[in-house]
Amino acid sequence: MNKTVKIILVLVVIVLLAFVLKYFKDANSKSIVDYKVEEPFYTSINTKAVATGKLNPEEEIELKPQISGIVDKILVEEGDVVEKGDLIANIRVVPNEQNLVSAKSRIATAKLSFENSKTLYNRNKALFDKGVISKQDFENSELSYFQAKESFTQAQNDYQIIKKGSISGGSSANTNIVAQISGTILEIPVREGDQVIQSNNFNAGTTIATIANMSFMIFEGKLDEAEVGKVSEGKEIKVILGAIQDREFPAKLTFVAPKGIEENGAVQFTIKADVKIDSLRNIRAGYSANAEIDLDNKDSILAIREALLQYNRITEKPFVEIMGEDNKFNKKDVELGLSDGINVEITEGVEEGDKIKVWNKASKDNEDEKEEE
Repeated sequence: MNKTVKIILVLVVIVLLAFVLKYFKDANSKSIVDYKVEEPFYTSINTKAVATGKLNPEEEIELKPQISGIVDKILVEEGDVVEKGDLIANIRVVPNEQNLVSAKSRIATAKLSFENSKTLYNRNKALFDKGVISKQDFENSELSYFQAKESFTQAQNDYQIIKKGSISGGSSANTNIVAQISGTILEIPVREGDQVIQSNNFNAGTTIATIANMSFMIFEGKLDEAEVGKVSEGKEIKVILGAIQDREFPAKLTFVAPKGIEENGAVQFTIKADVKIDSLRNIRAGYSANAEIDLDNKDSILAIREALLQYNRITEKPFVEIMGEDNKFNKKDVELGLSDGINVEITEGVEEGDKIKVWNKASKDNEDEKEEE
């Protein structure tokens, strides 16, 4: 019995010894983690702000009728170039029956008054020539005659305006819609036969056509509050159109809104800029555009990749790990300067020639594997 127990104990000791030896062997055979290192370098860093917006004509107007009616004829099409004073459309007046009746009644009344004043005038003139009445009585009858004549003429004119929209139907008639500026027809939202409403104090009126001078274009966009404080009016910027991405158009800021508008949780400020457009380019109103604004620029500065930075979880201050003489890495706090999101300026804490640990090795290995695939 004792012999059997001894044999079992010896076997257990041998097995345990085998496990211990295997453990130490595996522990000693693990490869030492080898971190890659990078050195600081001198470069130029430019920080830019990007504002999204549209390209619009600087001068754009809407043509509205001065009288209500029906669009009788449209003489131009969208895209046509017109000069100031060119005829755009004609409006056919559809008179109100009640207004016509009232106008006719005013004509009849004015005519009766005119004929009566004329009779009195002729009678008093004859009496004045014979010396029967005084000069003052004659002048009073003469004044009444001319006033009645003017009222009669005015009543006839009112009737013509209500019926036809104008007195003479000439080039300045209310029924003629003419271009107020030289430019390009951007839009004609009405068609022949559409009913239109005149522009007045209580109604903006129906838009007959929109005209814009395409020679002078402006960029209008939004800029984030974190960047608007770094720009000012008169600053040179670059505008890139979504439809013409192979070229940058120079522009100059002319307006920065003094008040921001909150959009999707961020405060945005409206900016405007005059854009220099090549006359040979076929530029259209409403093109989407991006404005690139240089905020800061530094040349020949000591920098590192921003991916090498680490941050203290408590103080949230940046630091890097620098390799020492014993090949061990030591933490070193750094002061940061300008950054473009890829490279960052180091103003203090790192010197040229320092070997900085690439601490996110795992993520870099994953990226390498993806590139190989």
